[in-house]
Amino acid sequence: MVRLFNFLSQTKTLWVTFTAALILTLCFGLIMHIWEFGIIDEMYAPEKIIAHIEAMTPLQRRVHAVMTGTIDVLYPFAYGSFFIGMAKRYFVKYGTWLALPSLLVIPADLAEGITQIFLLNGHYDFADLKAIFTPLKLGLYFAGVAITILAILRAIYGYMSEKKRQS
Repeated sequence: MVRLFNFLSQTKTLWVTFTAALILTLCFGLIMHIWEFGIIDEMYAPEKIIAHIEAMTPLQRRVHAVMTGTIDVLYPFAYGSFFIGMAKRYFVKYGTWLALPSLLVIPADLAEGITQIFLLNGHYDFADLKAIFTPLKLGLYFAGVAITILAILRAIYGYMSEKKRQS
């Protein structure tokens, strides 16, 4: 695990994982725009999820399910790896602990994706599982985002301090 975290904290790896997360985010937006639907990724109330799916056309459900089984499988690895790398790089002493939410969000997001695919294919009995996985994923994700923002601020402060020293 230490070697993986050290790899993820390298400058080149940070840029690759950031770029991958950005491209995948744009892919979500493009697909939702083309097929005119909203995703159920942030939804966790079973009745709202089912109502949203029922309002979708069969094609929209199919596209959403395919997107969830492809792009949304790659997505947590991209953003999770970026968040882990940022925590490890800019919080050397506690980076491993601060990376933990971003490590745990990957399986939580994947488990949520599996439930979504079942839901989008009419297996509404999975809505209760999604009601568990989605809040868990969102909590871990936002913890990772917060830690990453602090890491970015720390990086900027370090850069500005170095520039000031060179002046």
